[in-house]
Amino acid sequence: MQAALATVIDPELRRPITELGMVEAVEISAAGQVRVAVLLTIAGCPLRGTITADCESAVSAVPGVTGVEVELKVMTQEQRDALKDQLRGAGGQRGIPFNDPGSLTKVYAVASGKGGVGKSSVTVNLACALAARGLRVGIVDADVYGFSVPALMGITQSPTRVDDMILPPVAYGVKVISIGMFVTANQPVAWRGPMLHRALEQFLTDVYFGDLDALFLDLPPGTGDIAISVAQLLPQAQILVVTTPQAAAADVAERAGALATQTGQVVAGVVENMSYLEMPDGGRMELFGSGGGAMLAERLSATVGSDVPLLGQIPLDILLREGGDTGVPLVLGRPETPAAAALLDIAGRIGAIPRGLNGRSLGLQPVK
Repeated sequence: MQAALATVIDPELRRPITELGMVEAVEISAAGQVRVAVLLTIAGCPLRGTITADCESAVSAVPGVTGVEVELKVMTQEQRDALKDQLRGAGGQRGIPFNDPGSLTKVYAVASGKGGVGKSSVTVNLACALAARGLRVGIVDADVYGFSVPALMGITQSPTRVDDMILPPVAYGVKVISIGMFVTANQPVAWRGPMLHRALEQFLTDVYFGDLDALFLDLPPGTGDIAISVAQLLPQAQILVVTTPQAAAADVAERAGALATQTGQVVAGVVENMSYLEMPDGGRMELFGSGGGAMLAERLSATVGSDVPLLGQIPLDILLREGGDTGVPLVLGRPETPAAAALLDIAGRIGAIPRGLNGRSLGLQPVK
């Protein structure tokens, strides 16, 4: 029975409930009736129904089981403390886990020079494309004033709080946190620089993402407080610059990428969005001009002193907009479209970028 319950994955922590100490007891009657007592982290767990259904399904599949009853209980404070210690490591130390010397998470800060270039849509689709490949992926919606990731991902669930630990909602296999999950309705966020820094720091320290292969940060446009805070809090983050083909847009985007020369970060590449519109006759209409992405990649290569590739060009597609409005990313809803194909190709190139050894401890000792 334990083997069956081990297949039940906590929808927020993304680990087996048996591994998390959530199975309090299992009772089996002579007639094959099974009663399972499951411990929830908090009384108001928003996904209690999912856990119940998954437990019932897993146990019902065991030969000889004639019925299943799942009783949901709540962890004691001691049990929650033990769980937090298990997740955070001995002592439950708080900090930014992605800065640990042994972290293998690749962190991408998705930036743009100006708004309206589709940066958030690119972020969401790249994250979902990598998750669909089986990678563990998270998104921090760092665009505090213009948050949009929850809507693009179709997320309406609020994060779960376990004391000082925040469990982010999961959509399409991607863990997501956004200030939009903490504000009422569509109220604006009117914060100054220090509050923005503190919010970002809390997302990176208090939110439990677990072991990730990739973390995306959707930055606000420009080179303001959040961009500087990301460089301070996540110095190993690589910058992805999103632009349109228009020369004026590429000029502005160059500033966002050039910030890396002051922060010591790496520019992983350029993504050109809204590159062209495919016409019914097979031709292409370049609504926003052409060449902006290639020009930006060339300029940034010269500025930062290393090769900055043009990772891809994404055509205009009304389905990309519709997918964002319905909360179904294009790479999942219509992967056969040219725009989705371009995004999937960019995701593949990003996934192939090595984490790098800069700043990491190799655990080697000199030989005397």
